[in-house]
Amino acid sequence: MLEPWLLFAALIVEACVGYPTALYRPIRHPVVWIGTALDFLERRWNRPEFSDGARRALGIFTVVLVTGSAAGAGYAIQALAANVSFGSASDFSFGGIVMVLAATTGLAQHSLYTHVRAVLAPLASGDLAAARQAVANIVGRDTASLNESDVAGAAIESLAESFNDGIVAPAFWLFVGGLPGLFAYKALNTADSLIGHRDERWRMFGWAAARADDVANLIPARLAGALLAIAGGGGMLVMWRDAPKHASPNAGWPEAAMAGALRIRLGGPTAYDGITHERPIFGAGASPTVGDLQRGLRIYVIACGLLWLLAAAAGFSISHPQAM
Repeated sequence: MLEPWLLFAALIVEACVGYPTALYRPIRHPVVWIGTALDFLERRWNRPEFSDGARRALGIFTVVLVTGSAAGAGYAIQALAANVSFGSASDFSFGGIVMVLAATTGLAQHSLYTHVRAVLAPLASGDLAAARQAVANIVGRDTASLNESDVAGAAIESLAESFNDGIVAPAFWLFVGGLPGLFAYKALNTADSLIGHRDERWRMFGWAAARADDVANLIPARLAGALLAIAGGGGMLVMWRDAPKHASPNAGWPEAAMAGALRIRLGGPTAYDGITHERPIFGAGASPTVGDLQRGLRIYVIACGLLWLLAAAAGFSISHPQAM
């Protein structure tokens, strides 16, 4: 288990700095490295001439290989941090700084806010074309024909779901398993995004990625939903009522909580690659507006602050058990 004060520090540093562009340009991001490895393995092992059983087995091996490698890299960095800290990776010495900086690569508070804010700015100014282009960077649905409400709803849904995938779940696994836990989660989540689909091409090969990601998000998704509902001053009842409607056992929790907190309606039919998909509806309010997207960003910031408080409270309780 990671020292909570290191988690607290990592959350604050990442929120303020994010992943510097000066690093991204020459070496990219660790998630990109994971994606490259998954793409390499998928092209070689997910071949149509292989049987379903072979493709599922190779998919399981791919998840184990990539996740194990990521966890191993996290363990190596954590061990190095402990050594340069003269025996403790929880000290705020050079080793502690190494731990914090490494942990920030698995968190996405800064980038998520930046990407959603990039949708809000043109939408608020009436530039629907630019807003569609910006929202296309964070959602997988077709965006060319989205109206203002559709763009706002897509951005809010992405904000809510990514609050779990990019922040709460990584922070949870960082706390539970240190850097190995964090890096393993990021590998699983990336695998689910890239190969954990139900299409014929991915159904067998991506089975393990989808199932493992479901398990890894069971607790964090519900925590993320609760934080959003608390931050928005409501939404718990909508979350408990509507979250199970989602095909995913986890994605519905933060989305339903955000719909309840904003008192709007999210979900519904949308198109992916020209094909309309029916999705469940969360909430019972009006369709999203630009103002709702602005309020959603505010709720998101407050929810991140609540997560910081949880980390700080955990650190205080461990440092001062007699005060609890």
